[in-house]
Amino acid sequence: MIEALSAAWQLTSWLELVSVAFGLAYVILAARENSWCWPAALIGTGTGILVFWDASLIMESGLNVFYLVMALYGWWQWQRGGLNDTKLKISAWNAKQHVGAIAFILVFTVISGYFLNAKTGAALPYVDSFTTWSAVLTTWMVAKKILQNWLYWIVIDSVSVWLFWQRELYLYAVLFVIYTVIAIYGYLNWQRKLASGQ
Repeated sequence: MIEALSAAWQLTSWLELVSVAFGLAYVILAARENSWCWPAALIGTGTGILVFWDASLIMESGLNVFYLVMALYGWWQWQRGGLNDTKLKISAWNAKQHVGAIAFILVFTVISGYFLNAKTGAALPYVDSFTTWSAVLTTWMVAKKILQNWLYWIVIDSVSVWLFWQRELYLYAVLFVIYTVIAIYGYLNWQRKLASGQ
């Protein structure tokens, strides 16, 4: 295992290191409900576009373009998305909203997975599509401070560990193990804040 990690480290580009470092900063800051998570996301996703394109993960590369836009939107939402342009507060979704969210993810996963499988040389098209469409929705949930975003991230991050390992993006695979742990912390922290009315 140590030899595999050592070999993986040697294969890691400086661009992947920058992307991973700022991606980690984003998740830690978001879990702490700190608005500086969005500038960190901007840098991490900007470099991530190139990393994923080079690994033939087309949907993941496209997802990072979306993240760039969401970093700006999230910053604005957290600062002025509440009532009367005030700071946005944490809220929770009901069961009906989750059913709609899961249906959205499944429909777009099947559509884009089929297209990528039939028309491109994309690696693992259905898994790549699932993590991408799930992350699209869940990133929007983070920008809106929906508590359950962290539960979605636990699933997405766990699947992403396997996906990135398969594509030899070992540092990203390790990062997403860490993300999974942070998502658990984020859920508990946001749940506590919601319960206390913060």
